[in-house]
Amino acid sequence: MNPIDLPLPPLRRAAVLVLLGALALGGAAGCSTAADSAPRTAQVRESPPTGTPTSASTATDVGWVQLMTPMNQQAVKLLTLAAERAAEPRLRDFAARLRTGQEAELGRLRALSTRMGLPGTDVHAGHDMPGMVTVRDLEAARAAEGPAFDRLVLVQIRDHLRQSAQVSRSEITSGGRADARELAAALVKARETSLAELERLPGAVRALG
Repeated sequence: MNPIDLPLPPLRRAAVLVLLGALALGGAAGCSTAADSAPRTAQVRESPPTGTPTSASTATDVGWVQLMTPMNQQAVKLLTLAAERAAEPRLRDFAARLRTGQEAELGRLRALSTRMGLPGTDVHAGHDMPGMVTVRDLEAARAAEGPAFDRLVLVQIRDHLRQSAQVSRSEITSGGRADARELAAALVKARETSLAELERLPGAVRALG
């Protein structure tokens, strides 16, 4: 899906375009802090202060790994809530299985980050960008109950799956490392499968429009 076709407000749609364009050019990821919703560019350095990426790594590889890791971490938090609290049993089951898959991806992303010599710090901490489950999103989920909680989860996880797939496609086409491109391809395939299942869940048609 082309990012400009996503049902996002103008600022968040612009952030998608900045993000994907920067990755495709081997640059940085566009994002904003929770306090400032306007997109900005967070520069990714070729040589992180606590380690040096291997010669096969490009800025696209670095930017992708440093973005996908917190995206999965935040999604796991919401999926944990959904597996415990969703009103619809099929959504609870879906969330539990997806959480397991996202946690497995995190293991592979962290191993790749180690091979690349990247620091363990989260360069996107506090940033708000398309597909990222934010602190506010988690607070809203904890405050919601029943069908309202289910609708929130369906929308947030749909956006996470869509946007992380888009970013991973940019890594596939523009990344320099074979192992990073291979992992990105696996992530895209998993997200396509999960999206298809999510859209068939009870209540998905009404929640997702």
